[in-house]
Amino acid sequence: MDMLDQIFEVVVPTQEEVEIKAGQRHSVQRKVFPGYVLVRMEMSDESWSVVRNTPGVTGFVGTTARPSPLAQDEVDKILKGMHAEAPKVSVTLQLDDTVSIIDGPFSDFRGTVDDIDHERGKVKVLVSFFGRETPVTLDFLQVEKET
Repeated sequence: MDMLDQIFEVVVPTQEEVEIKAGQRHSVQRKVFPGYVLVRMEMSDESWSVVRNTPGVTGFVGTTARPSPLAQDEVDKILKGMHAEAPKVSVTLQLDDTVSIIDGPFSDFRGTVDDIDHERGKVKVLVSFFGRETPVTLDFLQVEKET
């Protein structure tokens, strides 16, 4: 639309996550703020009209008729979060979920989720051995939620 001199950058804030499905790790990009787009632009009637009339744009952040600019430190935090060193692991497990252990020395056992450590990618599962529940710490890949 020949607006490169007024609209400099358009960013959809995303973050890489590792999702575990069927025992496999998959790297996916997740939107940090679903439905929001950051636009760095020179505010003029022309640039404002282009952005406002872009298909899919329904509204803007702000209390006036025009969008409110974000402070530079807020933008820096958002952009820094997009470039995190290690991707987060996305897990659908919750406390008290029943899981099957699918790998390791406890494979084919069932247990109950007692604790989830997202930082280390570990889950503590209570497994019943000889009538006693014993906590076992496993990697997210070693368990599968029962449906």
